[in-house]
Amino acid sequence: MADATSVLHVSPVIPVVTIDDPQHAVPVARALADGGIRIIELTLRTDSALTSLKLIANEVPDILVGAGTILTPGQADAAVAAGAQFLVSPGVTPALLGHMLSLDIPVLPGVATVGEVMAVLESGLEAMKFFPAGPAGGPAYLAAIGAPIPHVQFCPTGGISLATAPDYLSLTNVQCVGGSWLTPRAAVESGNWQQITELARQASALGI
Repeated sequence: MADATSVLHVSPVIPVVTIDDPQHAVPVARALADGGIRIIELTLRTDSALTSLKLIANEVPDILVGAGTILTPGQADAAVAAGAQFLVSPGVTPALLGHMLSLDIPVLPGVATVGEVMAVLESGLEAMKFFPAGPAGGPAYLAAIGAPIPHVQFCPTGGISLATAPDYLSLTNVQCVGGSWLTPRAAVESGNWQQITELARQASALGI
């Protein structure tokens, strides 16, 4: 079973990226890399997402590219076939978790309750996505989980911004956060790669 803990240490922020046009995939990845971000969670929320994922995997080797919004075993298989180097799910079921673990790449299953954390722990995983972070309770909730379950490390995602990210990153059980603010839709659609690079620089600085 591949350990996902290392994925949490690549960057203080994992960009959560949705790309509608595959022609934008490589420029977005390169813009993030130019700003010091070496990891992307590319969501499978568009019909062309797997094409974008494959392009990034093939053409931007200095980016660790993972597939997010994994909802089914079939999506997990397709993502790995396209070159995904890790998998992220918004939530998890026993069947989905078991299948993702069988693929032998790092997995960040989504959890939102203590019971879900404990269920994932039973599979041997100690790195998880906390989603949706803001609505589910924010930093105070994660701090409370850390008292009885201190060995689990989280990547909270959902409703986090550059301004609120430090509140999460200050917690001992948070190694990084996920955020969509690094790749604004308007910047992607207009090809404003410099804006994305600058947002990536700001995010990278959170780890200093």
